[in-house]
Amino acid sequence: MGSRVVVVTGGAGFIGSHLASRLSAEGFVVRVLDDLSTGDPANLDAIGPEIDFVEGSVLDEDVVGDVLDGAHAVFHQAAVPSVTRSIANPRRSHHANVTGTLNILECARSANVNRVVYASSSSVYGGAHQLPVHEALEPRPVSPYAASKLSGEYYCRCYFATFGLPTVSLRYFNVFGPRQSFSSDYAAVIPKFAAALFRGEPVRIFGDGTQSRDFTFIDNVVEANVLAAVAPESALGQTYNVASGSRFSLLEVLGLMQEMTGCQPSHVSFEAPRQGDVMHSQADITAARRHLGYSVRVPFEDGLKLTLDWVGLQD
Repeated sequence: MGSRVVVVTGGAGFIGSHLASRLSAEGFVVRVLDDLSTGDPANLDAIGPEIDFVEGSVLDEDVVGDVLDGAHAVFHQAAVPSVTRSIANPRRSHHANVTGTLNILECARSANVNRVVYASSSSVYGGAHQLPVHEALEPRPVSPYAASKLSGEYYCRCYFATFGLPTVSLRYFNVFGPRQSFSSDYAAVIPKFAAALFRGEPVRIFGDGTQSRDFTFIDNVVEANVLAAVAPESALGQTYNVASGSRFSLLEVLGLMQEMTGCQPSHVSFEAPRQGDVMHSQADITAARRHLGYSVRVPFEDGLKLTLDWVGLQD
């Protein structure tokens, strides 16, 4: 990867900290930029003192410029995550996810960074046109979060086309794994289910539970990022699905988790679907296999077991 200095924005978050850990283990000098608005310093403690941590925002151009100086690659994970947050505060999502991405691209261009790997989201597809979804389908975002992530993709594409800045965008599908928050109101479904099971508490499902997702274990996402950083020129300016290529309903997931843990919730309640949620999601990962060399290294069930083991230790 050339120079041994790499930057991970949002590196104190769930995905960013796993990526920073992998890069550090491979011998890179890792700079993490995070404003800790949603990230957790404990995630960095799990990596060790070799991480160069800068507390700051991607909205601060001076800080971004300093952090990217001399870097070979930047993995842009920083964002205000979640559809629900974006509906509650669209402006905040826009500023962090769109303006923040523009700042990263501008500073990366000035610093002659060799690769920008951008974290996008499956939410850009909106409701399923067909399943599995592939990258040639027209995006149909139905939330401010999805729109902001799609805007970031377009900025990455145009910075490659206009300025020659090498970018690759990755559309993540429902990432899960250890270090993912299970206590926040915005927590993802798998850690929330796990915590409820271990505590014997109620499980809340928004909708009827038949909605399905392409759940993707964190190690697969990290691998896709590392591959994108060294992908050939044909991949530059492009966007790729990062997923498992399969889907499970929420009720199927809950059933598997009950089998694996032997635990039961006190009861299961069904509530109105959340605004901005889609009914089904599943990725076609052919393009990522072909152009990035991506493969699913950790199947869903194995990742689920590892996640349950981690949540059990925290609780």
